[in-house]
Amino acid sequence: MSELKPLADTQRIVEWDELPERAREIRDDIDLLDQGLLMKHQIEWISIDKKLKLASKGRRTGITFAEALSDTIIAASRKSAGGDNIFYVGDTKDKGLEFIGYCAKMARIITRAQGQAVTGIEQFLFEDQDEDGNTRHITSYRIRFASGHRITALSSRPENIRGLQGIVVIDEAAFHVNVNGVLESATALLIWGGKIRVISTHNGKKNPFNQMKKDIESGQYGQNAVVYSVTFDDAVANGLYEKVCYMKGEKATPESKEEWYSDIRSLYGPRKAAMREELDAIPRDGNGTSIPGVWIENAMKEQRPILRLVLNDDFGKRPKDERIAWCEEWIERHLNPVLKTLNPLREHVAGMDFARHRHFSIIMPGEITQLLKRRVPFLIEMNNVPTRQQEQILWAMIGGLPRHRGTAIDATGPGQTIAEYTADEFGEQLIHQVNLSQRWYADNMSAFVDSFEDGTIDLPIDVSLEADLRAVEDNDGIPMVPKLERKDLKDPELVRHGDGAIAGAMMWYASLNKASPIDWIPVPSKQDRFEGNPDDYDFDIAGDGAW
Repeated sequence: MSELKPLADTQRIVEWDELPERAREIRDDIDLLDQGLLMKHQIEWISIDKKLKLASKGRRTGITFAEALSDTIIAASRKSAGGDNIFYVGDTKDKGLEFIGYCAKMARIITRAQGQAVTGIEQFLFEDQDEDGNTRHITSYRIRFASGHRITALSSRPENIRGLQGIVVIDEAAFHVNVNGVLESATALLIWGGKIRVISTHNGKKNPFNQMKKDIESGQYGQNAVVYSVTFDDAVANGLYEKVCYMKGEKATPESKEEWYSDIRSLYGPRKAAMREELDAIPRDGNGTSIPGVWIENAMKEQRPILRLVLNDDFGKRPKDERIAWCEEWIERHLNPVLKTLNPLREHVAGMDFARHRHFSIIMPGEITQLLKRRVPFLIEMNNVPTRQQEQILWAMIGGLPRHRGTAIDATGPGQTIAEYTADEFGEQLIHQVNLSQRWYADNMSAFVDSFEDGTIDLPIDVSLEADLRAVEDNDGIPMVPKLERKDLKDPELVRHGDGAIAGAMMWYASLNKASPIDWIPVPSKQDRFEGNPDDYDFDIAGDGAW
């Protein structure tokens, strides 16, 4: 292997012992072609071929290392083989040196195998110019390949990111001084055919990095953008500890692995929110109410039916047939009339929080509008209602929802039975049996909370539902319903446990995990045509004489 001569603007060649320790730890005899070199999640990350991909990660998961390997191969390749220039933008100077160190070590191994030339790590001044024409020079590092491509690591964020041509890697994006400016400038690259890799641990729920993650997940960046999430535990399951030992030339044992894992978790002490953010990729926020009152008030647009059924203990002692008949009459009198008012052109979902005795069972249907809002046309509240009668009411509602695309039911504890029976009745694809846990709240509750801030949920005005929503609190950065019970505002003798909030989260979850529609939709007859608000139509249904 020969070295390319430094360019004229090279200030000096960086020595190996100047690199951060993690870059120097890479063994000289490492086999970059070894199929066991990368862990499962690292392979999945570099295999994603999208113009914009974002990694939401826990610390020490090795995503940056995998990106460095992939980028080195790309830069070493000729244009005809998919080669390109790489620009790395870290949040600190040391991050840039660490990344370029990874690439330099890998470049020596790759070019040695290929018999090609490569430079050492050249330090130079990158000329940056802002929109007003002001120029500044950024200390930067580069490696140049015989392919004509180069890897450049910038020690600070350039104003003119949009002027870079090639693949831009933004590492620890959530920690840049001007996060929003970095991300906005980077996305402009896509116009000119560039590619962006945004990699970061989280730095709070309101950080623009987390917002960009949610925007990509919601489809606002189109089909050529994707989010990849990996936690510290994912990496451990994929062999992280064994890789650490391999790099250090140490032997991995089950005992040493358990101690290593425990030590890392213990380092955070009582800072559980920080631990979850840095290791479990769960963005944190300060403890307190998750859904501000003004958001709830803005979401409650108008009064709509609240079907409330509270029974005494004697009802459960009635004969089975009598209870069934009574409930059928209640459904016919109260539920069916509101089901007939639903828009037959819209998709519908639902969520249920189940309770048998002390708390309320809440069923919350949701209509998915043309603008993808979730509009709740009515609520069902049940207290002390036997499970079989709750099943009657739930099944009647599901059967009456136009274009039903899914219902999520709290299957934790006593709700498991009704969830299983409902899945048997309507199919596993349509019925989501949800076991509530801290992990489920961490993965799903934030989306429901965000719907209030985004204005994408439309609720009926109801004082009890408002109280349920106010009960959602941030617990170490995770929105959850605490164990504390509150008196029902309509009947102080009854208690609630944030039941409406859980039902709402279930409904939102069902709307994000819809079952595939059937391949035919019957055309309504003239007699059956919907006579609701004409503003609700996607299109008018033609009358006599139409094609």
